[in-house]
Amino acid sequence: MLIVDDHPVVRRGLRAMLEGEPWVEEVAEAATVAEAVKEAVTRQVHVVAMDIALPDGDGIDATRSILRARPDTMILMLTMADDENDVARAIEVGARGYLLKDTDPETVIDALRTVAAGGVVLGPRIGPAVLMAAARQPARLLPPLDQLTPREYEILTFLAAGESNARIARRLGLSEKTVRNQLSSVFSKLEVADRVQAALLARNMGVAE
Repeated sequence: MLIVDDHPVVRRGLRAMLEGEPWVEEVAEAATVAEAVKEAVTRQVHVVAMDIALPDGDGIDATRSILRARPDTMILMLTMADDENDVARAIEVGARGYLLKDTDPETVIDALRTVAAGGVVLGPRIGPAVLMAAARQPARLLPPLDQLTPREYEILTFLAAGESNARIARRLGLSEKTVRNQLSSVFSKLEVADRVQAALLARNMGVAE
């Protein structure tokens, strides 16, 4: 178990509760993005309680980095940030849950236990837009697909299904120029030369609309 929060009082309080739980073997702490990634990877942490606001960056970016290095890590966002965009971003990069710090302590422990067992926990104030974003996001993509943003992956699924740029743009409410720019990024990340190679790679990896 890894607690990531830049407030020592928060870390100590959560640690005190977790150390009495029989399913928790060890509790480590981190106060920054850099520390969080290092601790999660070197200690091979299974569960992380992750704040968003950290001194050297964003806990959501830390979540992305940890999951790229250790895809089996289960991460619960535990934060004061009550913003639907933050929730959506966290879910899209692979977080298994999102709770606010003012949640009842027993509920927080229950949520961490649920996440540890592979479940998903979303607080009561999570809106339908976030749930839709979570539903769109494929579970733990394999490399090199894991380098794509949710929007790039969505465009790739249409490309793999044989859709033209114009049709993709209409379906997603984007301009054709935006689709072209997104596809250029996809080709670069997948290290392919064109849409044909991208579609073949996508289909070989099970991507389909």
